Amino acid sequence: MPRSRTTALGTLAVAMSTAVLLSACGAGSRTAAETATEVPCDFPPPAEPTTVNVLAYNSSAIDPFTNMMVASCSKEQVTVAHEPIDFGGQVQKTIATLAGETGTYDIVETYGFVIPQYASQQKLMPLDDLFAEFEQEYALGELNEEMREGLSYEGQLYGLPMQAQMYVMAYRKDVFDALGLQPPTTFAELREVAGAIQQAGEIQYPIALPLLASADIITAYDAALGSLGMDLVDAEAMTPNFDTPEAAQAFEELRSLLPYMDPQVTTFDQPRVQQQMYNGSAAIAVMFSGRMADLTKPENSRFAQQFAFAPPPSVAGGDVLYNSLSVDGWSIPANTTVDPKLLFEMIAASVGPEASRAAVPAAFPAREGIVTPQSSPYAEAALESIDKAPPAEPYPWTSRISNDIRPVVASVILGQTPVAEGTAQMQQIATQILAEYKQ
Repeated sequence: MPRSRTTALGTLAVAMSTAVLLSACGAGSRTAAETATEVPCDFPPPAEPTTVNVLAYNSSAIDPFTNMMVASCSKEQVTVAHEPIDFGGQVQKTIATLAGETGTYDIVETYGFVIPQYASQQKLMPLDDLFAEFEQEYALGELNEEMREGLSYEGQLYGLPMQAQMYVMAYRKDVFDALGLQPPTTFAELREVAGAIQQAGEIQYPIALPLLASADIITAYDAALGSLGMDLVDAEAMTPNFDTPEAAQAFEELRSLLPYMDPQVTTFDQPRVQQQMYNGSAAIAVMFSGRMADLTKPENSRFAQQFAFAPPPSVAGGDVLYNSLSVDGWSIPANTTVDPKLLFEMIAASVGPEASRAAVPAAFPAREGIVTPQSSPYAEAALESIDKAPPAEPYPWTSRISNDIRPVVASVILGQTPVAEGTAQMQQIATQILAEYKQ
């Protein structure tokens, strides 16, 4: 079933990514905890000393919110504890902490695509009553309504949104100007631009994409399929869409970029892609917006002043871009033993007006009006990217299907499995999963 077009805010309402899909956002933070901005975090002190354990992966877009919570809410018999962890570790620990009657963590960073799965299993605490109680005190009404919907399931709020991430294209303006090139708007143009850079002789592999075979590669495939107007699943008919021409075309388009990428690209996550841009071994990168601010820092790269930003290209010239959107936020595990009101005030403080302003440009906060061309060097690219992103699929089965077809996707892109054989395998895998939801 073809995807329907949505507005920018409508897209954000359902923007999300799976545990596997968003592993591309993972490690590589360059936001130091010691520089955290302290913000108001005023709560009644508990009667007994309390430790609040926070589970959040380290990245430049997430760290500002985590660090502000630790710095501002550790007081009055409360200690907020957060240990550095990469995204893969967070995924494993989230599963573990939500599995038992009690868990290790009291606040968990989540994202829209896992909300349906965990909420349907009653592993997360509904936040509607707490939101209403503290809405005025923390100006929560200024949080983008569609992002709140993106962290909801069946009309109930299960996550307080902190920020959104979307694909943005970074490119070396000096290289483009020297060769008379413009930012590509389609995959065909991307191949032409990359070919011209390659022929110039200084950069052998101009394109850098996070295609880590154990994680990011499924995000790339879903982004390509979405740009071609196709969902993973026809939700109305409850049938997978991997037997469609678009499913095969998504593979062919991604494979067409391989001659312009490092031969080891399927071992590259987002930090590795950043490094390619830092050291000048690539001239074009498409990755999540939370990685963009790092590129502009002179301490990270001698090319910092040469990086420019644009929306990602579409795959075949349509209105929908090669893109992936996620709404990140804070959830409270249903099995925590800490007072939910105390926990909610902490997460509310971390997404407050002061905290949101301090997070720019590393992050794209959920609070309305924070990101502008004056506050962020990639704002214009990000805003256009949001407006032309594929709509997501907010269903409990989507994360399972994405995770289970990932090895097949990797095998096809690596050329180990023919496209037709791979799409047939994916159709079978997804059909078996969907059968569980038809009962």
